[in-house]
Amino acid sequence: MVRDFKARGVPIDCVGFQAHFGAGGPPASFQTTLSNFAALGVDVQITELDIAQAPTTAYANTVKACMNVARCNGITVWGIRDTDSWRAGEKPLLFDGNGNKKAACNSALTAMGGTPAVKGTANTAANTVTKAAAKAPAKSPASPTSSAAALPGSFSWSSSGILMSPKPDSTHNIAGLKDPTVVYYNGKYHVFASVASASGYSLVYLNFTDWSQAASAPHYYLDRSGIGTGYRAAPQVFYFAPQRTWYLVYQTGNASYSTNTDISNPNGWSAPRNFYSSMPDIIKQNIGNGYWVDMWVICDSANCYLFSSDDNGHLYRSQTTLAQFPNGFTNTVIAAQDSNKYALFEASNVYKVQGSNQYLLIVEAIGSDGKRYFRSWTSSSIGGSWTQLAASESNPFARASNVTFPSGAWTRDISHGELVRAGYDQTLTINPCKMQYLYQGMNPNASGDYNTLPWRLGLLTQTNSSC
Repeated sequence: MVRDFKARGVPIDCVGFQAHFGAGGPPASFQTTLSNFAALGVDVQITELDIAQAPTTAYANTVKACMNVARCNGITVWGIRDTDSWRAGEKPLLFDGNGNKKAACNSALTAMGGTPAVKGTANTAANTVTKAAAKAPAKSPASPTSSAAALPGSFSWSSSGILMSPKPDSTHNIAGLKDPTVVYYNGKYHVFASVASASGYSLVYLNFTDWSQAASAPHYYLDRSGIGTGYRAAPQVFYFAPQRTWYLVYQTGNASYSTNTDISNPNGWSAPRNFYSSMPDIIKQNIGNGYWVDMWVICDSANCYLFSSDDNGHLYRSQTTLAQFPNGFTNTVIAAQDSNKYALFEASNVYKVQGSNQYLLIVEAIGSDGKRYFRSWTSSSIGGSWTQLAASESNPFARASNVTFPSGAWTRDISHGELVRAGYDQTLTINPCKMQYLYQGMNPNASGDYNTLPWRLGLLTQTNSSC
């Protein structure tokens, strides 16, 4: 029904899930069900929540199920006091018949990341809770969503050591592992990346349940899939919910993509198809001696947008409708440009900021020291103009100067990568709290031909988050 409504252009504010559970709480598949609907490109909410006997674990698990789904934006309960309930004999709510908070209420607050407040009473007429007198006001529990969070004007990060390195085999003499894209889906991180050598580029896939396992994860070379051999680089992966299909976008000299119904099956990718019949004229006219690289797709509720760079100071954007995707990309325009080509070089990412009407753009630049770093901008729409956020060498989005390296500074380049998203669908939604960025770096003393540089992957974690 959701897919049918969206195909017809019917607005969907949210899909609600009435949650009247027995004492066992939500079924094991509850979070998966929320995720499956959210993946269709709609917000979801848990409504009319009540759980027989109000077990603490069941309430906590229900809250966590919502918080683990990026597009679950709220929970409502049936009522306040047990005596208000339609199933009063089962005492299913968070306050007893006298309006006193029950243990389940504290467990729900704790699951949200908040601190249980002091005891109080419920005003059932106004549907409010009044705290008892205390020497000092108690802090409000943290919101289960990020609606109040905002991107800061400057950033600081801490970097891991090298998490992932090349794993050459008899037919892949790999020098560098680079250009990663990542989604968290079904309890695993799924990473796709370029592998580079003197003979050229191809793609690799790996998955793991925790970052501590990244180094030992097997590498699956995608030239053995339908993607095939030849120049393939700079991947981006997302789930296109309207078609219930995974897309892997990459560069081949054109802007190409492959599809798969199972992200965990590296042999399931289709042969490359192109978004364009040839390089758009506006790119031909402005590329100069640069290269057409780093394709990036993001969609809103009506349209999909394809960004690309030219290593010559231009960021391009094309557009098609959600219904036409992956076909119909036209109206290619210059979305941003800089007279200094190194200030707007390549590796753009565009994301929807969760809980806001804001989009974040980050683009790789090459600094005055010759090292790579990221600048950032924001906009109220994907197709709109971009306003600088942290966009200078002295105030970068991510640069060696605003990154600490507890395990040792293994790189001075913070280069092509991807933010870890809150979800995995075509909206590319990120949580602005404690962001993480998977990136490529290399030994500062390395030199030589670009294709043989020893790129490795590490993870940045934001250290100045306000939430």
